[in-house]
Amino acid sequence: MPHTDADRSRRIDQYAEGPERLRAAIEAVPEDARKWRPGEGKWSAHEVVCHCADAEVTAAVRLRFLLCEADPVIQGYDEAKWARELGYHEFPLEPSLEAVRAVRGHTTALLRTLRPGDWTKTGRHSVSGEWSVDRWLTIYSEHVHKHAGQIERNLAAWRSKIA
Repeated sequence: MPHTDADRSRRIDQYAEGPERLRAAIEAVPEDARKWRPGEGKWSAHEVVCHCADAEVTAAVRLRFLLCEADPVIQGYDEAKWARELGYHEFPLEPSLEAVRAVRGHTTALLRTLRPGDWTKTGRHSVSGEWSVDRWLTIYSEHVHKHAGQIERNLAAWRSKIA
């Protein structure tokens, strides 16, 4: 179901607030806990931040394809494989945080200029089927906030483990 103008505005604001939410979450994690994994196959707080950077770059391109191309195919990817194959623990955190901030700032400006007809433009996701610009906004307005919560849960689990 399409969003109302008020809901879109709220979601765009939430999207714009994502970088600060992510930074606050990772800055609360002590240095020696940042690369700790809460379990087999689970990401560390560090890996979560790196994932967010890659996801934001990918999301920004996806939005532009939805807006500008006729029936684009939005390519899915294996996020866990990216974390492993790209060696996220070797990435420095600050450029990843900066990528999230810069890409979201650039894309927020775009979102605030969209016309009513732009929100219903669609493409096909290679895994999950039809995607609209409205669906894109739903997913990505929440994405970084959900991962900030994941970082907070990792920290809580680390603290309980060392207690």
